[in-house]
Amino acid sequence: MTSADRAVPLQPGKVARVLVVDDDEVMRTVLRRMFLDAGLRVETYASAKELLDTANLSRPGVLLLDVQLPGMSGIELQALLRVRGVDLPVLFLTGGSDISKAVQAMRNGALDFLEKPFSAAVLIHRVGQAFAQSVRTSEVDAPAASSVDYARRLATLTPREREVHGRIVAGMTSKSIAVELGGSFRTVEIHRTRVMAKMAVSHLAGLVRLAVDAEAIDRAAALVKRDALDSGT
Repeated sequence: MTSADRAVPLQPGKVARVLVVDDDEVMRTVLRRMFLDAGLRVETYASAKELLDTANLSRPGVLLLDVQLPGMSGIELQALLRVRGVDLPVLFLTGGSDISKAVQAMRNGALDFLEKPFSAAVLIHRVGQAFAQSVRTSEVDAPAASSVDYARRLATLTPREREVHGRIVAGMTSKSIAVELGGSFRTVEIHRTRVMAKMAVSHLAGLVRLAVDAEAIDRAAALVKRDALDSGT
């Protein structure tokens, strides 16, 4: 484990602490230097076991997990931490072949995910947002205020864009969407760009977050309605 000796606060009295779990030593080194240069505290771990055995998970921070880890995977680690009541925001790093797993991770409570390769500026910005979430319950990429708001955005999509949107938030890649819908990869990418613009998000994780939040709101509303019917009110 390593940690920074110097750190620049992102807000008065608060300094972001990032816990990186990645089995690739080169990637850990790159991420450590990237976060140190940005003035963040950073701890690196080669496996889920190393994190669980040595990290202090009761202090504020952000978990940056690789989806693919030796032994216990990043997804399995996320699930175990939830069972143990560890309430730290989780971000995943994922390759193109692991998008469906990252989408499932968000449905299981992960805050965000980034596709490889990623830019340092984007990663640091989104880690900063996640840290803000851990200390003042802010949100990443402006999730929908209500399912009604989400429905309004969906209503602006064309029928084909709705088909592409549904498959994107299910974790399908543009290539697999093209195969399923019988179109070209380039056409799907054009639809995907239009979907992102109309849904007012800047990246894939933001689009998934909108869908996940809207689903959660709808489930909560359904439970309230059911309880009201059961109580006869």
